[in-house]
Amino acid sequence: MPAIAHLKTDHYRIPLPRALEDSMHGSMADFEVITVTVTDTDGGTGVGYTYTCGENGGAIADILGREMPPRVAGRDADLIEALWKDLWWSFHYGGRGGPTVLALSAFDMALWDLKARRMGLPLYRLLGGYDAQVPVYAGGIDIDLSPAELVDQTHENFAKGHRAIKMKVGRERLSEDVAKMAALRETFGPDMPLMADANMKYTVDAAIRAARAFRAFDLTWFEEPIPPDHPQGHARIATEGGIPLASGENLRSTWDFRTLIESGVTFPEPDVTNCGGVTAFMKIAHLAECFHLPVTSHGAHDVTVHLLAACPNRTFMEAHGFGLDAYIETPLALSDGTARAPETPGHGIVFDWERLERLRA
Repeated sequence: MPAIAHLKTDHYRIPLPRALEDSMHGSMADFEVITVTVTDTDGGTGVGYTYTCGENGGAIADILGREMPPRVAGRDADLIEALWKDLWWSFHYGGRGGPTVLALSAFDMALWDLKARRMGLPLYRLLGGYDAQVPVYAGGIDIDLSPAELVDQTHENFAKGHRAIKMKVGRERLSEDVAKMAALRETFGPDMPLMADANMKYTVDAAIRAARAFRAFDLTWFEEPIPPDHPQGHARIATEGGIPLASGENLRSTWDFRTLIESGVTFPEPDVTNCGGVTAFMKIAHLAECFHLPVTSHGAHDVTVHLLAACPNRTFMEAHGFGLDAYIETPLALSDGTARAPETPGHGIVFDWERLERLRA
């Protein structure tokens, strides 16, 4: 079987068309993308990537480019579980979370891409396959918008093929968030799937107050009202707030998601670029299935469409504001609120390396 011969790592800083803002990260003018290309002894390649909100990408690139190669060179590229376990425990003491897991996520993604391409299968079929057509929502980063501007943005998203919307909440005055929800419901009606994302802004009591204020708008979910590592707080918000919760984009392991699910979160929300990669994402999805829960996603929609296409308990996939459309060969195509996993071998992402080169960090 082919062995891992080489890892190539690159680090880019990608400007956003306009600065984006949420309740905790502030204004974001660009984001970082860190890529890794794994080449095997037969000359096959697989590509993985991760991203940041603009900081700490250098640490991730260093782990991928300096720390990881000596541990994986010459290893069987098909034994993905063995490689994952070895890297997790090798790096565990110095980096159970943070940059280490983001680096592992990118490497794991590249291994799955390599394996699927070698077998001539699209990734979702290699992962078991369920339904290539995946429901999608537009994940807006739009807390700074007025009600009228949010309505205009939603019209634009509908023109792109979206039929479900997530808005940011967490303004200093709760009434401002309520006014924006009311504007969306008045304009687009009661049946449009609508989510709200607080990016961990609230205290537990403030989150309960917000959830009660949002009840009238029939949210699909209330996302990240508090940091994800407070199970008792989530249990209180779910019980006393009275609306479904989503969380998980900031968790870094399968075990973290077990605690989150047990706390009463209805929609576990892994991100393939930071939860441990394809290997961990699929375990999290199956864990949610064991609790009869749907699984959603955060970020990296061009890859995640394959993962949710292999999950019988999938729900909406996020089309994220940090998009790579201008830097990949075939951006995700939307039609009437859904996206279809491509049938090309691997995950199908082909980067425009020449254009990215001008953005090297």
